[in-house]
Amino acid sequence: MSYYFSKKSALGFKEAIEKVTEALKREGFGILTEINVKETLKKKLDVDFRPYIILGACNPPFAYKALQAEDKVGIMLPCNVIVQESENGVEIAAVDPVVSMQAIDNPKLGEIANEIQERLHRVIDSL
Repeated sequence: MSYYFSKKSALGFKEAIEKVTEALKREGFGILTEINVKETLKKKLDVDFRPYIILGACNPPFAYKALQAEDKVGIMLPCNVIVQESENGVEIAAVDPVVSMQAIDNPKLGEIANEIQERLHRVIDSL
């Protein structure tokens, strides 16, 4: 079982980030963090890396439910979505929350993870 789902896109890198952010918003997610991996690796290690952004997406109502069900689940939050440039174009990928939550023995999280998975699939499929 894969820990993510992804899609190749004909969009340019910056446009893909904008479209992903808009699609996440339509599904009730906000972006808590944005990590520019390329810039960070250049600054910290002086290495060149492809354009690669990690978006830390959060759906507050579902995050609240998850935290009520399991107080340490914050370790697994937010839901990361990446946009990266590769030789074959731009790829957008999202963590599969169902797979992530299997690491925690709490059935209440399964229902929440299923709903978040559906929403993240709609985001990726809409691009």
